Amino acid sequence: MAVETQAIDNLCINTIRTLSMDAVQKAMSGHPGLPMGAAAMAYVLWMRHLRHNPRNPAWPDRDRFILSAGHGSMLLYSLLYLTGYDLTLEDLKQFRQWGSRTPGHVERSTPGVEVTTGPLGQGVGNSVGMAITERWLAAQFNRPGHTIVDHYTYAIYSDGDIMEGVAAEAASLAGHLRLGRLIALYDSNRVTLSATTSVTFSEDVGRRFEADGWHTQRIDGNDLEAVDAALAAARAVEDRPSLIIARTHLGYGSPHRQDTFKAHGEPLGEDEVRLTKRALGWPEDKTFYVPEEALAHFRTAVPRGEALEADWRRRLDACRRSVPDLARAFEQALAGEIPEGWEAHLPMFTPQDGPLATREASGKALNAIAASVPTLIGGSADLDPSTFTQLKGQGDFESPLVDSEGAQGTSGGVWGYAGRNIHFGVREHGMGAILNGMAAHGGVRPFGATFLIFSDYMRPAVRLAALSELTVLYVWTHDSIGLGEDGPTHQPVEHLASLRAMPNMLVLRPADANETVEALRVALHHTGGPVALVLSRQKLPVLDRAATAPAAGLARGAYVLADAGPPGPRSPRPDAIVIATGSEVALALEAQQHLAQEGIRCRVVSMPSWELFEAQPQEYRDTVLPPEVRARVSVEAASPFGWERWIGLEGDAIGLNRYGASAPGAVVMRELGFTANHVVQVVKTVLARTRGRKEGRS
Repeated sequence: MAVETQAIDNLCINTIRTLSMDAVQKAMSGHPGLPMGAAAMAYVLWMRHLRHNPRNPAWPDRDRFILSAGHGSMLLYSLLYLTGYDLTLEDLKQFRQWGSRTPGHVERSTPGVEVTTGPLGQGVGNSVGMAITERWLAAQFNRPGHTIVDHYTYAIYSDGDIMEGVAAEAASLAGHLRLGRLIALYDSNRVTLSATTSVTFSEDVGRRFEADGWHTQRIDGNDLEAVDAALAAARAVEDRPSLIIARTHLGYGSPHRQDTFKAHGEPLGEDEVRLTKRALGWPEDKTFYVPEEALAHFRTAVPRGEALEADWRRRLDACRRSVPDLARAFEQALAGEIPEGWEAHLPMFTPQDGPLATREASGKALNAIAASVPTLIGGSADLDPSTFTQLKGQGDFESPLVDSEGAQGTSGGVWGYAGRNIHFGVREHGMGAILNGMAAHGGVRPFGATFLIFSDYMRPAVRLAALSELTVLYVWTHDSIGLGEDGPTHQPVEHLASLRAMPNMLVLRPADANETVEALRVALHHTGGPVALVLSRQKLPVLDRAATAPAAGLARGAYVLADAGPPGPRSPRPDAIVIATGSEVALALEAQQHLAQEGIRCRVVSMPSWELFEAQPQEYRDTVLPPEVRARVSVEAASPFGWERWIGLEGDAIGLNRYGASAPGAVVMRELGFTANHVVQVVKTVLARTRGRKEGRS
């Protein structure tokens, strides 16, 4: 290496280190150690290997970079600013401050950040999801002579990432799928927030990943040429993902904090910052100092990136001329557009089609959508036969190199990476993180399925999907005690309340087959966050829409399904309102008939989505739930937590304040109070109470 090159490399690396130190110190909060220790290998990746265009962070064929160790955010912010992204030095000075574009852990709202990371291990799953999407898009849209999808997914994993269980799930699947375009630098600094890793962590990570099917290398993370050679070698391995185990030093250069947990999660302190700059040969009296030579070198990334994108656009233009339909489909996929007319293929159901579990109706609707929406891709955590999420005739997503002897997939035939059914295995948490990576990559509409009870295993990833406003569809079946014999370990109780409490989460619990179709219609149009489709295991009647309101009312979150009298402006005001969701809606309708025989006018409201109903104008909400009708009862086979929002303090909630039981579903429902007779008795009690209070006030 020429002396001049070595000098500029060292200058640039120390610029990253000192910017990171200064930002954390100014904020009096943050994690300086990782950026200081990983600066050298990150510099080599970004300046010698990563194909990106700082002037267009959304260039579709860019290499993706994921900092899974999101606490080391200043490493990424420094690189983004220095290489010319829309991030300024002032942004770095506002690190961790109100309204800044440099939050404490990396978030997608910052230009150039691909995924929101921080909870450890999530970025590992995200990187696998991005690599899956790249392989699928390449299989779908590349043709001989026309390569329009040709990028890699790079990531930096930390010791903490590797310890988290979600990382093990995702890495196992990545190895099985042979995702050769996934390359991770493992920042093995052997320190966590509270101690050195020797206290908690002694496994051989390289052998573990090799057992999962990864290609592994071991290097000194501060040896620039070793990093460079390892990245080149990893790209040459097309049939396996790669893990480069890079030995680094947390808080590199700090005389008293290097290789100690004190450098992990707190500022170095002004004195130690000054001593560290002295050790690095840096001006001690300057903060946020960026030498002109370093900035000029970093900014060569701009013309290089523009040239790379221009070359790709020439290839895309050639594809447009030769294979216009293919290019058009590719651009529609990247834009997230759904082909026109897809809704015409959605199924419709009649009472004669029932009884039908909503999971079954969802399966029929998903397959109809898949036939018209080619970017719908996903699968389940080993539960396709129970969640009804197999896309028939769409193939299994598998490496074409996998020996399929003895394998029993769901689709038959050899689809390779073009298949649209992803077998996630029994890996709910990994599935959730992978789906986030797929959605963040763009070009696909990902979905994942499991039982509602196991959404608990997915929850950290689900929360990040909501926080990041990612377009992910969850198909969660077996939604209540009605699933029966599997018992309380499989019967969700608190889950609906928990999910409804999550900002940006749209929860849909349809009442019958036609509401299920409408729920999927809403889900496919929805952007700005994930959608949860909550479905029954047990068969439900298909409601007679000639006698009730149309299922299209689902789009407004809640609607008058069956009123107290004939519809119209002169319809009598109801005496009471029963609000129900999912499988309990049919129960409410049955109770309404009994109440009518006793002269009680009862309105039944189907409320599949609290979130959609809350978004409606107050005028509409008041037509569904008139404020003057205080006798309200909710019916939902789940925790009643939160229902007072809709039933008021004078109403009553029929729900569950206990866990379920192992018995046939109908028996469990009956024994725990979900019968028409019980609904009738509760309505009458509430009605008597509210009438008594009204008379007392008068």
